[in-house]
Amino acid sequence: QVQLVESGGGSVQAGGSLTLSCAVSGDTFCVSSMGWYRQAPGKEREWVGSVFMDGGSTEYPRSVKDRFIVSRDDARNTVSLQMNNLKPDDTGVYYCNAATPCDPSGNYWGQGTQVTVSS
Repeated sequence: QVQLVESGGGSVQAGGSLTLSCAVSGDTFCVSSMGWYRQAPGKEREWVGSVFMDGGSTEYPRSVKDRFIVSRDDARNTVSLQMNNLKPDDTGVYYCNAATPCDPSGNYWGQGTQVTVSS
């Protein structure tokens, strides 16, 4: 199993920045990528970026590209989400995800951390 614990959420004004962190532990040998998702009230969970373990490449949806940066620190077993130029629409609960294709569960989720952006 993989354990994920997010931290760093909070409240920020529009235009500001915030960095979330995800501490990763457990059986990480099966993790192929780490992703960040968010869920606003009344909306479906939305993917906002991923970093791949093989090579370290990253991918983002158009909605956050050039504003969000996903990075990993293998020495500290953490994955971060740096969010810049935040907008009120970025408000939501942010979740860390580990994709584990060789694990029967397929993936793991953290408990989430709240981000609130005020105008």
